[in-house]
Amino acid sequence: MSVTHIFLPPLRKPTGGLAVLHQVAAHLHAEGFPVRLVPREAAYWAPALSAAVPVTPWADLHLAPDDIWLVPEGWVNGLAPGLSAGARCVVYVQNWAYLFSALPEGVTWDRLPVSFIAVSDPVAWFMRETIGVEAPVLRPGIDLSLFTPPTERPDSPVRIAFMPRKNKALAAQIRAGFEARAARRAMPPVEWVAIDGLPPEGVARTLRESHVFLVTGYPEGCPLPPLEAMACGALCVGFAGLGGFDYMRNAATFPGAAEPWFPLRPTPWTGNGLWVADADVMAAVNALETAVTAVASHDPRVTNCLAAALDTAHHYGIETQRRSAAALWQQLSS
Repeated sequence: MSVTHIFLPPLRKPTGGLAVLHQVAAHLHAEGFPVRLVPREAAYWAPALSAAVPVTPWADLHLAPDDIWLVPEGWVNGLAPGLSAGARCVVYVQNWAYLFSALPEGVTWDRLPVSFIAVSDPVAWFMRETIGVEAPVLRPGIDLSLFTPPTERPDSPVRIAFMPRKNKALAAQIRAGFEARAARRAMPPVEWVAIDGLPPEGVARTLRESHVFLVTGYPEGCPLPPLEAMACGALCVGFAGLGGFDYMRNAATFPGAAEPWFPLRPTPWTGNGLWVADADVMAAVNALETAVTAVASHDPRVTNCLAAALDTAHHYGIETQRRSAAALWQQLSS
């Protein structure tokens, strides 16, 4: 039986994409697939979730032709061991924006003997439209035992959570625009809560205590923070980064509401947030005002939106990811 070797890039800090690689490794190991983690450097982030997965040091890596060498899209040079060994090289595209950024000059994907996995339907669409490949989709998953709705939450002030690391300057512009408008209108009081440097438990607690989550990340492959916010009962407002439209659907009509021109896959859930085009500050201010006003006035449409959002999040749990990974690897291994 072939062995799957998963390349871990030399990153100084843990990222969402790196965590997903560890998740996939843990799922495959639990499902009985031979799998190894291969960190590029001796010092690497090793989360508890993949602690049971065997690790192969870079210097000890030996690939066989029927092995699978899994590499994320932004690390094209990491394909070298697999290409040299004639192994089955698989590129896991976790963000459409990095598909071409790391390619050496003069190298194109059609000249490399690789296959692809996409992290979301919009990423698969982007790949189909650019490099002409059909890629299966393996979505990430969130911990639904950690990210849960609140039992209660104070009505006032309306708490707006955001992540400064996600396009910090744009987040500041949106906040400034909202506050300038609020100063001229009779708007409900708000409290801004920055989520920065917190462990997952702290992120979950902050999201449960927040009424609104301002989403400022882009570009994205399949963003997890909005899903975590949905699972915690926060009304999401902001950007999709393209990849977010794997699950983001608009719940209201307002000036600047995003209307994607590309195809969206059918979903069992309905509108789950207020979404605008990436970098559209004014539209984000409009969406934020709509959300804050609706939350403060106990608009029943908020209840419907939050129910759809919770349903959305429950389709992206770790167990769903595990089943998807097992089914996909069964195909890859056959």
